[in-house]
Amino acid sequence: MNTLRKMWSLFGVAVRGSETEFTTGSIRKAIFLLAVPMILEMFMESLFALVDIFYVSKVSVNAMATVGLTEAVLMIVYSVAIGFSLGVTAMVARRVGERKPEQASRVATQTLYVGIALALIIGIPGVVFAPDMLRLMGGEEGLVQEGQDYTRIIFGGNVTVMLLFLLNAVFRGAGSAAAAMRVLWLANGLNIVLDPIFIFGLGPIPAMGVTGAAVATTIGRGVGVIFQLYILLKGVGILKVVRRSWPLDFGIIARLLNLSVGGIGQFLVSSASWLFLVRIISEFGSEAVAGYTIAFRVIVFTILPSWGLSNAAATLVGQGLGSGDPDRAEKSVWLTARYNAYFMATVSVLFFVLASPIIGLFTDDPLVKPDAMLGLRIICISYIFWGFGMVIGQAFNGAGDTRTPTFINFVSSWMFELPCAWFFGVTLGFGVPGVFSAVIVSGFVYGGLSILLFRRGKWKKVTV
Repeated sequence: MNTLRKMWSLFGVAVRGSETEFTTGSIRKAIFLLAVPMILEMFMESLFALVDIFYVSKVSVNAMATVGLTEAVLMIVYSVAIGFSLGVTAMVARRVGERKPEQASRVATQTLYVGIALALIIGIPGVVFAPDMLRLMGGEEGLVQEGQDYTRIIFGGNVTVMLLFLLNAVFRGAGSAAAAMRVLWLANGLNIVLDPIFIFGLGPIPAMGVTGAAVATTIGRGVGVIFQLYILLKGVGILKVVRRSWPLDFGIIARLLNLSVGGIGQFLVSSASWLFLVRIISEFGSEAVAGYTIAFRVIVFTILPSWGLSNAAATLVGQGLGSGDPDRAEKSVWLTARYNAYFMATVSVLFFVLASPIIGLFTDDPLVKPDAMLGLRIICISYIFWGFGMVIGQAFNGAGDTRTPTFINFVSSWMFELPCAWFFGVTLGFGVPGVFSAVIVSGFVYGGLSILLFRRGKWKKVTV
């Protein structure tokens, strides 16, 4: 009973975010305090992904395929945002570990400027070329006509995605994972409420179909960004943005960009791989793409909380190296990786056994459901390897070594996943199952190579 009380009390501390400095004390406690809000943050993000595709699946097969094709391209946006956020987290965490809060605040303001600039560069072409983008991804003409407005709005509002990722990276680097959690709960909670209203219509709001999903998402994330700015101005933990932090600092921007090149590269490599994977699947029709989209959303439901646990490793490594304690940083990574592997192993068994009822929540279409079930069962086979690889990859990033994960992603995605997907799916004629099987091969390579390179220890000597 006393143990349960202590756990509940610690859970309350984690959610409130009253502790933000993790360079001393129990490593298990530090992992718990960081991981709880990060997992809850990612859980809400993954819950929204499921709710969103649940509502969109009630519109049409083309609507589901539109979301799948658009997200495949949008992964480029996510790659830039997440990749840049890795550099942000590493720099902020290192400055916090060095007890330099004012420099951490300057990093936060420069992050805001770069995020807005990147969003404009990505958003304008996305809005202009939305129909061509869907055609290029293999979308049939009916799909293009139905889905182009969805794609335009998602790309036009990508500044909300960019800033959500980047400013939450600031909070995580400062050890304020609870602040990042509150932001995503607000943004995605609002998305969940608005989704059915804009998709199916309510009162004076007309039914917009799949376009309504884009409107709801953009509004929800926009409110989240406003809340982020409020937190930064108010102050969180030792981090508070004051007037002298606002002027442009091209020195910090240059260091951020240099540090983030590897981060952006590693996610561009991965997302481009997924984009081509979807392109291969589109060879087998819109139903196959819809099946992949549902399976991928279900997988994201568990991958994102796992990613939250991995983010805890990045913060602990950054603060550990900043305080001059690389051994503590390494112990944190192995312990976090073990916890993540336990979680992923449990999920893989549940997905394999319960694939039919899980996918049945989203579709009973006889042409869509079999591919979705198969994708879920096949991909989860390599879950444990993905679990180890995710934590270790984030550990490299937290240390400021963003180039090693880029190499790992390139090898696993471009040297194994894509060639195997084409060979199994098209050359050997196994179709969609063959394409999904390539993800297993990629997962084994990703996890194994991550463990091998991390053991070498070069990440301990990286300067940020």
